[in-house]
Amino acid sequence: MKRAIVVFNAGSTSLKFAAYCIDAGHALSVLCAGRIDGMLGNPHFVVKNAAGKACDAHEWGEGHAIDHRTAMSFIVAWLEANLADTNVVAAGHRVVLGGTRFNAPVHIDGDVLDYLDALAAMEPFHQSVNVHGARVFAEAFPGLPQVACFDSSFHRTMPEVAQTYALPQDVRDAGIRHWGYHGISYDYISRQVPGFAPAARRVIVAHLGGGASMCALLEGRSVETTMGFSSVSGLPMATRSGDLPPGALFYLLRCQRFDDVTLEKMLYERSGLLGLSGISSDIRVLQASTDPRASAAIECFVYAMTKYVGAYVAVLGGLDALVFTAGIGENSAPVRAALCTQLAWLGIKLDTEANAAGGPRISTAQSDVSVWVIPTNEELMIAQHTLALI
Repeated sequence: MKRAIVVFNAGSTSLKFAAYCIDAGHALSVLCAGRIDGMLGNPHFVVKNAAGKACDAHEWGEGHAIDHRTAMSFIVAWLEANLADTNVVAAGHRVVLGGTRFNAPVHIDGDVLDYLDALAAMEPFHQSVNVHGARVFAEAFPGLPQVACFDSSFHRTMPEVAQTYALPQDVRDAGIRHWGYHGISYDYISRQVPGFAPAARRVIVAHLGGGASMCALLEGRSVETTMGFSSVSGLPMATRSGDLPPGALFYLLRCQRFDDVTLEKMLYERSGLLGLSGISSDIRVLQASTDPRASAAIECFVYAMTKYVGAYVAVLGGLDALVFTAGIGENSAPVRAALCTQLAWLGIKLDTEANAAGGPRISTAQSDVSVWVIPTNEELMIAQHTLALI
């Protein structure tokens, strides 16, 4: 019977999963991978086999919302029915925040989930669903080893000055610090870069998806990243605002336009590309639109990235490689081209044909900075960390 690790990556409105077979040499190979999207109003499930071909799907119907317990239960039932010849030996979970207690993947036992749940006040839109997924799985498979892998862990290599906000000590002691997120993705990409650009020491990675951030890597280690205390900061994203002046938020509260709950909801769910365009949060829809608001929203997105690249080149003392990853980064040639055009001062020369084809290298041989498209694989990274722990 095959041994396998199952991985779960819970988002605010989605749940991704994958199963990996463990061979005799402890190498991992994917058995299947799938996801449930649109959980708030049009949930749909799709799963692909080891060859990457869709092998099953399910739809709940328009207007039929489901919660994470329902989604997890559905996936667990599917796995039990379709991996009958497989012995699941452990489960790995993405958790965005490990707090001050966990700087590396950890076995989920004792009071681990209670501690992680308490951190949801810092990152309410992801932390609670990550932890809830682990609880649901534990109910379905009591006693099965589970491992939590943290997005924030990868950024603990940042210099202390980069992790510190200019606040009183008692406030900083309450957990207000530059945590950083998307760390599991950056961990994976940092391990892939040497295979593409072996001499690159100073690298900026742009993880551009529904959530978007950038990270400065020095010899594979995080030294700066755009997401700070929470996942709403940094770049504008699909529906998240990105950086805002604190005074503007105080003003909105004083004017009683919002309370703390509705203000947070607006910043996370009605802002970003959606708020800027008034059309859609989907970059594909905006790129296809002739509405000037759509192009203006994309321009703001690229402008924010341009500013951060400039700052991170200063932090790194130069730049050897720029990497695009995640949904937008891997699939939007226009966004990649727009940023590279803004960065021509760095000596970046875009290969337009390679960019249109999706890379992997999208810069010319004469470019002073090499530019790459490298697909991320958070689920495989979680599986590798889980296997290492068990």
